[in-house]
Amino acid sequence: MANDAKRAMLYRMVMPDHVCPYGLKSKWQLERHGYTVEDHWLRTRAETDAFKAAHGVATTPQTFIDGTRIGGNDDLRGFFGGHVPAKDATSYTPVLAVFGMAAAMALAASFAAYGTPLTVRAGKWFVAFSMCLLAMLKLQDIDRFSTMFLNYDLLARRWVPYAYVYPFAEALAGVLMAAGAAMWLSVPLTLVIGTIGAVSVAKAVYVDRRALKCACVGGASNVPLGFVSLTENLMMIAMAVWMVAK
Repeated sequence: MANDAKRAMLYRMVMPDHVCPYGLKSKWQLERHGYTVEDHWLRTRAETDAFKAAHGVATTPQTFIDGTRIGGNDDLRGFFGGHVPAKDATSYTPVLAVFGMAAAMALAASFAAYGTPLTVRAGKWFVAFSMCLLAMLKLQDIDRFSTMFLNYDLLARRWVPYAYVYPFAEALAGVLMAAGAAMWLSVPLTLVIGTIGAVSVAKAVYVDRRALKCACVGGASNVPLGFVSLTENLMMIAMAVWMVAK
C-alpha cells in the first residue's frame, strides 16, 4: 500500500488537565511508520468512558487501521514488530545502564584529569562510580530495597538492620574509593560487603537453586539474581584486594 494511502484512526485522551502520554506515543508510532493519523480527542472523562463502553475496551488510547482495532500503545508496538515485554519480565537493562554510565563517567574523569581516557585510575573510578550509582538507586526507596534484599542476603537475614545499612555502606565506600581517601575504611568496608554479597548470591542461586530478583538496582527492579549480581560483588572484592596489594 502506498504511503499516502496509509491511514489510521486514533482515539486518545486530551483533557485540560491531562494529555495521555501513551496517546502521544501511539500518534508518534503511526506517523513514524508513514500513516496519516485521524486524531480523535476524548476531551472529558464522560467522553472517554462512553468510548470505552461503546468499543468494549478498558483503556485508551485505541488505534484502528483499515477498520480493524489494533489496540493500545503496546498492541500498536507489537503490530509494527516491536518488542513488548511481558509484565514482570526480567531484564538486565537497568544493570547495563548503570555500568555503561559508570564507564562513561570514569573515562570522562580520566580524560579531564590526565588527558586520556585509558588510565589505571579510570578502572578504579569505574568500580567506585558503579558502587555510587547502585547505592543511589537503592536509597531511592530503602524499604523496598531492604525487603527484596532480605530474600537472599545471609547477614541481613540474621540481622535485619544490615539491609538498611548496606546502601549507605556501599555509597560511603564508593565515594571514598573515588576520592582515593580514607583507604583504611573504604578497603575493608568494600571487602566485607562484597564478600558477604558474593557468598549470599552464590548460595541462593547456585546452591539452593532459587529464582529471585536482585535488589542491586533497588527494590523495584526485575533484574534476575545471578551472574550479574555475583559479578558486581566479585568486582568489589577484586578492587579491595588490588588496593591492599598496592
